[in-house]
Amino acid sequence: MKRALVTGGAGFLGSHLCRRLLADGFEVVALDNLYTGSRRNVEDLLGHPAFRFVEGDVIDFATDETFDEIYNLACPASPIHYQARPLFTTRTSVLGILNMLELAKRCGAKLLHTSTSEIYGDPLVHPQVEVYWGNVNTIGIRSCYDEGKRCAETFCADYIREFGTDVRMVRIFNTYGPAMHPQDGRVISNFIMQALSDKDITIFGDGSQTRSFQYCDDLIEAFRRYMELPVERIRSFFAAKGLGAPVLNTGNPGEYTIRELAEETLRQIPESKSKLVTKPLPSDDPKRRKPDITLAKELLGWEPKVPLREGLAKTIAYFRTR
Repeated sequence: MKRALVTGGAGFLGSHLCRRLLADGFEVVALDNLYTGSRRNVEDLLGHPAFRFVEGDVIDFATDETFDEIYNLACPASPIHYQARPLFTTRTSVLGILNMLELAKRCGAKLLHTSTSEIYGDPLVHPQVEVYWGNVNTIGIRSCYDEGKRCAETFCADYIREFGTDVRMVRIFNTYGPAMHPQDGRVISNFIMQALSDKDITIFGDGSQTRSFQYCDDLIEAFRRYMELPVERIRSFFAAKGLGAPVLNTGNPGEYTIRELAEETLRQIPESKSKLVTKPLPSDDPKRRKPDITLAKELLGWEPKVPLREGLAKTIAYFRTR
């Protein structure tokens, strides 16, 4: 039986990934310090004979165990959480990936590192392609996350070049679904929680800024397809594309304005008495965000399948139970 380590395993995406790996026949160890994750997200897995939860930090996690695959998802990903502890956020990104790279090198494991669309900053290229270097603010309030993730990508690329470590990277665009933290400050969870509690739905700016929303199951499918590929095929593919490291955008290229999302949320919660209100746009908030997923389509044969309306309905149903 193959063994997998999932850092951030009790988080929103980590918990979905753990279930998928168990379904795929893996023995799974989930590591989480529970800063934004929750035992509740993996409570149904605790009795599974192939699952083990370890409360600990990716920065200093040490083990003599070996793994076939490592999935590095550990890092607060919502602005409200990563801005509350900016030094912790940067340390988690930078020291955490270093620790996992050393573990992968020792084990000979495949490592999937989850990066982010935030490495593109407030992009001047639209849609965003993997060769784009970004338009970033290194000293802004979002920089602890953005720059930490950019540095983590650098370490991944250098471990590939220096040690031949088998690392694959994904730049995740806005993702949503059941198990999201209800107070994570992200736009979909914000809108749903506000609508369910009859509070005004807060739109920052005029609502014309865009995002591309990917349902969690689609993203997990991309993870698994990427990790199933032989490393030789991955390296030859990216070499032919002129890319120095195996990094893929993973997101839904369907582009929606924030106002459209708010209106769809209210359509799906018809009993809500909420109204739309506007507030000033936060600092460094990207105006447009849309992935180019050409490489993921070509390499993985993958593209998102779940439309926003369907995924939003599943997410609203989850939040109703909370």
